[in-house]
Amino acid sequence: MTTTNLHSLLDGLDEYVEEQMKHWKGVGAAVAVVHKNEVIWQKGYGYRDLEAKLGVTPSTLFAIGSSTKAFTAATAAILVDQKLLNWDTPIVQYMPDFKMFDPVATERLTIRDILCHRSGLPRHELAWYNSPHSREELVHRLRYLEPNEDFRNKWQYQNMMYMTAGYLIGLLKKASWESVLEDSLLRPLGMDSSVLSVDLMQLQPEYALPYMEKDEQHIRIPYRNVDTIGPAGSINSNLIDMVSWLKFQLNQGQHDGKALISIEEMETMHDPHMPCDSSFRSKEVPISTYGLGWIIESYRGHRMIHHGGGIDGFTSQVAFLPEEQIGVVVLCNSNGSVVPYTVSYNIIDRLLGLEPIDWSDRVTKLIHGEGSQPENASETSEGTAFVESEHQETTDFEKTEVQPMERLISDYTGVYNHLGYGDILIEPTAEGGLRATFNDLDMSMQYIGNETFDVELVQQGQGQKLPFTFTLDDQNDIHSLQIPLLTEPNANEVTFTKVETKAISKAAVNAQK
Repeated sequence: MTTTNLHSLLDGLDEYVEEQMKHWKGVGAAVAVVHKNEVIWQKGYGYRDLEAKLGVTPSTLFAIGSSTKAFTAATAAILVDQKLLNWDTPIVQYMPDFKMFDPVATERLTIRDILCHRSGLPRHELAWYNSPHSREELVHRLRYLEPNEDFRNKWQYQNMMYMTAGYLIGLLKKASWESVLEDSLLRPLGMDSSVLSVDLMQLQPEYALPYMEKDEQHIRIPYRNVDTIGPAGSINSNLIDMVSWLKFQLNQGQHDGKALISIEEMETMHDPHMPCDSSFRSKEVPISTYGLGWIIESYRGHRMIHHGGGIDGFTSQVAFLPEEQIGVVVLCNSNGSVVPYTVSYNIIDRLLGLEPIDWSDRVTKLIHGEGSQPENASETSEGTAFVESEHQETTDFEKTEVQPMERLISDYTGVYNHLGYGDILIEPTAEGGLRATFNDLDMSMQYIGNETFDVELVQQGQGQKLPFTFTLDDQNDIHSLQIPLLTEPNANEVTFTKVETKAISKAAVNAQK
């Protein structure tokens, strides 16, 4: 089929995108479609800056979140081609001081294991989210993070492990992951507008602002700098650059007649490695698997390779069908937006000549509990965050009433430490209560009895409630603090041990650093 004929199949797409933006309360979106080496659609919709009424164009930069992971896998493939790295050589042979909580994982974990999410670790997102610690420090802290599954037993999405892959890539090239990515992929592909930090993005001529929808209003939220965890999700790009990325995938690692990655290693990344969860499991998407940096699914009988991304105020979807030589990218500046998924699937349906499925209706039913939600469907940084927040509020806990404290406030105040997560500061408020501070995230605390506090944690502009339970030693003194930070099955609560028993201020904590 010619490009002209394919373009005709997209008649009415403008109206569909605008309808989806309205239905899902989107702010701005950018949509591109490629067939082989031709761009058959490339348009912006809505606003990159709602307040100033500045529209989205193909040049508008968006944070692409975990769509970055495919780039990290590709830099690893380049090192494999260069014989600097082997997919199946244990990481500890490249980094002798590398260590995991599980000694078996320490001895056997490979970069293939990391890139297909089978390390055995649950998410442990708050070990890195908003953390002031360096990439090297966070890699060191992996040894203190408990797994909830046996090594290689189950697919579990894990951002810190992708950070570790990027860190290893930098070590092997005696550089940073950022410089390796820029030199080996971004510049050769002509992705000259793409930058690897939201701080750098805001210095560019045209970029989108991040928004979330709250109480029927569009609320502008702060940018989230994820430089430390960069290999898992820090790329900021636009349609023009992402079109080059899609063409590179469809051309099996070739660009302008030159192989940047061998066909063999491109196939390695695009091949299934682990069965994984899907937010759209249905008769049209019966099987979901994960390759290296990509999800590989059968979509209505066609092989589809894709990856989404979501970080504060931005959502993305990058997808292609290798046999049909079709690629789609949708970028949005709305938090946890459905639009990249409904729009990309609608485009694929059209180009395959199939009756479009009303995915918008299906997602609406999923959100309202009328469909079956797959395990791990809600994700902070993979792109399915539209279902609900990462840590769900528990109904019973939410209904618990505030109680008077049986102990003195000073009994609870102090610093509590977990070697993998760092310090939580508990200190008195001017109103006579308590508050917690973790990674510069301030959390209000209300006592609900049994040494437990109702604590509100705000992430991505949205609040979630967690029970903070203090445990006692043999002398009936406060010894530690337990928090259910992990939602995966078999995951233990995270225990922070008290290391400072007296009342202490933030200034005192900072002075100790």
